[in-house]
Amino acid sequence: MSLSFPTMAAIRFGYGFRPGETPPQSKDELIGQISKGVAATPDFPLGGPDTRHRAILNLQAQLTEVRQDAKTATDDTVRREIRKGIQRQAQQQFQHDSNLRLMQAVLSPYGFYERLSTFWTDHFSTSANKSLPMRLIVPLYEAEAIRPFLSGKFGDLLRNATAHPAMLIYLDQADSLGPDSAGGMKRNRGLNENLGRELLELHTLGAGSGYTQADVTAAAMVLTGLTIDRKEMDIAFRPNISEPGTHQVLGVSYGGKRRSRNDYLDMLDDLAAHPKTAAHISRKLAVHFVSDHPDEGMVSDMVAAWKKTDGDLTSVYTAMLDHPAAWRDEGAKARQPFDYVVAGLRALNTGPVNGVVGSFLAANQQGTDDGDMAANTPAMAGSPMTTDPAGEARDKRLKAFRTARALGQGALKRMGQPIWLPPSPAGFEEGFSAWITGSQLAERLAWARRASAQFGRDWDPREFLKSTLADAARDETIRVVSQAPNKISGLTLVLASPEFNRR
Repeated sequence: MSLSFPTMAAIRFGYGFRPGETPPQSKDELIGQISKGVAATPDFPLGGPDTRHRAILNLQAQLTEVRQDAKTATDDTVRREIRKGIQRQAQQQFQHDSNLRLMQAVLSPYGFYERLSTFWTDHFSTSANKSLPMRLIVPLYEAEAIRPFLSGKFGDLLRNATAHPAMLIYLDQADSLGPDSAGGMKRNRGLNENLGRELLELHTLGAGSGYTQADVTAAAMVLTGLTIDRKEMDIAFRPNISEPGTHQVLGVSYGGKRRSRNDYLDMLDDLAAHPKTAAHISRKLAVHFVSDHPDEGMVSDMVAAWKKTDGDLTSVYTAMLDHPAAWRDEGAKARQPFDYVVAGLRALNTGPVNGVVGSFLAANQQGTDDGDMAANTPAMAGSPMTTDPAGEARDKRLKAFRTARALGQGALKRMGQPIWLPPSPAGFEEGFSAWITGSQLAERLAWARRASAQFGRDWDPREFLKSTLADAARDETIRVVSQAPNKISGLTLVLASPEFNRR
């Protein structure tokens, strides 16, 4: 290992350094972050899970009322305005959650846990763009189906991620009916294979692992009956839409004369325990954290730990960290946009508690280009909005909001990795070449300049370089930064350096 342990731990396995925060000094400290992160309550969704469940039900009731009114109403203009108001409230709530998710990563002292949360949320991808209720459901999905289970058995994580409203809506499982089931024949509707396919191809075995189209169809058959209770907006199992009989997936039969939720749960457990799943996910973890072409010995050690512990994920992470290859070849991975923005905000975040960055972004989370500022409270979708005073104070607040948006959600959108909006069920691209491009680096340079101007005026560029990159700084970067014509240029050069864009 050419770099010191704290530097590699912070940059490769966390979100970089924050001034005043001591990075992990040992592998035990790094692993210890996971249990501490699981025990902590995430800052999102806005208002907490119970409030969010109520907000989802409220939104669903509002949408139902609009649809019912459409059957009798004669004023389409009024109805459209009501629907626009509902959509605006849901979108603002989603933006607030996205800001909270970003700040969770910036402020958390448990960088490895936060990185794992990002990894697993991407592995079990869902998108808030699927429907309006998904704007409220997807943040809840990460908080209650991903984060609490990423330290335990993979089988438990798989169960919770698969059987969650976010996944069922995203992959159209709520519309999948057994073709020969009583409900399917009555409604003249049939099978949707989306969840069955992604379950095998993305979530467990991996593409090219030997399963067939017949296995995909059979898996989808086993999953029939698993659906959404639209009234409660929660998962449900309905035998009357579950395809009767037995169905073979990878040579194992599931189902029978009477179908139950145990059929799909047994299938999920078997897929979680399959050797191909251990190999696929161990390699994917190694690719995400260490190298696009990971050491085969490291992957083998992770698979062995998986098999020895029946898929205990903390043991798999430990096996990765214990291998020498995890600590070699610094800079082998490109920082994805979310990683880059979070690391940059952390590097600039001086001061106690939330720091200058956290305090500014927290104070300027919500607003519109028209100047209306949504209340920074756990409001229910559809609740009245408050507005800022007119005049100079309003203009100042609007300018601050636009700056906060440009440095946070706006930057992530321009760079191609908006929070909870992956391009497909496969999630975001992982490879180096996807993120280190001319246009990508131009966006990062512009972001670095703006962030430095906003938060870095009290920094000496040479001290900022030491604080941000420590012994990862190359001689050439040290020379260029020391010769910068002014403070902002010096800080920008640090955040735009090859070392900062890699891990």
